[in-house]
Amino acid sequence: MSQAKMDKTRRNLIGATAAVGAAAGAGAAVPFVWSWWPSERAKAAGAPVEVDLSRMEPGELKIIEWRGKPVWVFRRTREMLDSLKVTAQLTDPASSASAQPDYAKNETRALKPEYMVMEGLCTHLGCSPQLKGADAKAEMGGDWAGGFYCPCHGSKFDYAGRVFKGAPAPLNLPVPPHTYLSEGTILIGEDPKGA
Repeated sequence: MSQAKMDKTRRNLIGATAAVGAAAGAGAAVPFVWSWWPSERAKAAGAPVEVDLSRMEPGELKIIEWRGKPVWVFRRTREMLDSLKVTAQLTDPASSASAQPDYAKNETRALKPEYMVMEGLCTHLGCSPQLKGADAKAEMGGDWAGGFYCPCHGSKFDYAGRVFKGAPAPLNLPVPPHTYLSEGTILIGEDPKGA
């Protein structure tokens, strides 16, 4: 066999080996790179959640899950809204140190005063506070007008999720981004357009 023919065969063999190696490398890399993208389940866990408000009665609390956390949608009564005006015993009545979108930086911490949307985890250690009405005044003591009570360590929050002074919770309950799709439907996980 001539030297030229051997060199050509060698080049062909090296080229074929390189092509097969490149194909094998790409075949191994594609699943590896693909694994970096979130799964459909992970995408759904962080996706916005629609909540139907049309059948909610005043004083009713709905608990839904968004991003693995309980989120409360609470329809407040006129008495509950009136109780929000009393702010002397609150740690952060203006919610200046707490987590909420700019459109929820108001007395009711809501887009629409009647409906409260809030994460249902205490800002102290993550327990889930319970709804306690004004009728629990003897149990709660002081000037209790109703709100949420954390049974783990005793933090108290008003009907806007603002924490009372002297509680172990350092901040008000967080308000997630939310917007109204219609009068009777809210979308939790997205801000209103232009917000």
